[in-house]
Amino acid sequence: MKQIVIIGAGISGLAAAALLGRQGHTVTLLEKKETTGGRAGSWEKQGFRFDTGPSWYLMPEVFDHFYELMGSSTSEQLDLSRLDPGYRAYFEGQQEPFDLAGTAEAFESLVALDPEHREGITAYVESARDTYNIALKRFLYGSFRSAKDLVHPSVLRRLPQLVGLLSRSLDQKIQAHTADPRMRRVLGYPAVFLGGSPLKTPAMYHLMTHLDVNAGVLYPQGGFNRVVESIETLARQSRATIITGADAQKILVDEGVARGVEYIDSSGESHRIYGDTVVAACDLHFVEHQLLEKENRDHSERWWAKADSGPGAVLAMLGVEGELPELAHHTLFFADDWEKGFAELEGNTLPETPSIYIGKPSASDVSVAPDGYENLFVLIPVAARPEFGHGGEDGTGDEQIERFVDRAIEQVAEWADIPDLAERIVVRRTVSPADFQHELGAWKGTALGPSHILAQSAVFRASNKSKKVKNLLFAGSSTIPGIGVPMCLISAELVVKEMMGDKSMKALKSL
Repeated sequence: MKQIVIIGAGISGLAAAALLGRQGHTVTLLEKKETTGGRAGSWEKQGFRFDTGPSWYLMPEVFDHFYELMGSSTSEQLDLSRLDPGYRAYFEGQQEPFDLAGTAEAFESLVALDPEHREGITAYVESARDTYNIALKRFLYGSFRSAKDLVHPSVLRRLPQLVGLLSRSLDQKIQAHTADPRMRRVLGYPAVFLGGSPLKTPAMYHLMTHLDVNAGVLYPQGGFNRVVESIETLARQSRATIITGADAQKILVDEGVARGVEYIDSSGESHRIYGDTVVAACDLHFVEHQLLEKENRDHSERWWAKADSGPGAVLAMLGVEGELPELAHHTLFFADDWEKGFAELEGNTLPETPSIYIGKPSASDVSVAPDGYENLFVLIPVAARPEFGHGGEDGTGDEQIERFVDRAIEQVAEWADIPDLAERIVVRRTVSPADFQHELGAWKGTALGPSHILAQSAVFRASNKSKKVKNLLFAGSSTIPGIGVPMCLISAELVVKEMMGDKSMKALKSL
């Protein structure tokens, strides 16, 4: 068994600590902040508790698999509720919202948006199901180090289809199956949760539609804070040591081999901890530019200059007095000018009329807000530009950010017909790309991680294993397989597989 040092107690770092600890390794996990969770953090004020990052529970099979590897189960760790509607969508200029049913009627509710293209929509949804299943079984649990599993008969049979899904955009795929602009938005918006635009994200990711329409939308009681708590508990039960307030300064490299980590504790004292393997489970740009000497970095400045950081986000956590039946647990607000909206995510200004996501967990969870109040998590995609300024509590953030949030609240109030929304807000906190950069070391202040354009997907994404430094591994949304809580759980498993010498594309059966 080995001594392992992990940097970063986000989802991937906690999961890696849990899995490696269960294997019998001695694991020390270092976290800069005083709390764990990383992007999947939590914030409380006046009886409200907000998840500060992920809010949409996707790919339940990945959670099931992780908990099984840990000798537990999802049902033992989480209390999942099925949402109905799965989500609600408002379209600019239209009074009636669209609800995706959270039951067996989900498909029919989707088709009702564009009944003339039922056949095309049916083909799209079935293709999403098939692509999801083949990705989960043959691609997502591998680091693409061996071609053996890529020539499996099930992959070869679909090769022409898979090539087509990689060679055109998600938006092109959608428009080949439906002509309704509302459907284009509903089916294309999941690309934002992959850190990109449907105009640039490969059509392969239409598999996301399977999760909403065929699998249904779930919610863990207690929110993603409960997911973090469960993984942290499993890590500690595996005898992993978690040190918070430990700000990593340098990965110690001697003769091309990772030997440990130098960090500063909360009192300012410097420490060195040594190990056989170092796992950097934090933003890859931060790792390469802050923790490694230039000669030990896998990627050049030219590579980073060409890379796509994905969008940033302005978040607003709002405690609101009274009920808000106009909003579902998940609600989307879609602007008319689709192309302009995504172009603004790469510009230098905040969008004029953004598309907005609102989570209202108080619709399903009594623990997140006082009785008689609602909990709103507002996510507004913006360009990843730290120069927009910092957010803050109760309107104390930079003026540009606070005014932008004010306009977003006005937009939601108008579209959903909640004229007194702003007056009913009793708790408010805003978060900006500058905060993502400062608090999480996020490259350019990106909210999620490098986008899933073709050049940054699958085999083209940054590796989980250093090419320059022996015994240095990477996990998290910057690396294979990518963005999102399920992907981060898989990236932790890929670290385990690397240490085992397992080059297959299949999930581990046991530890």
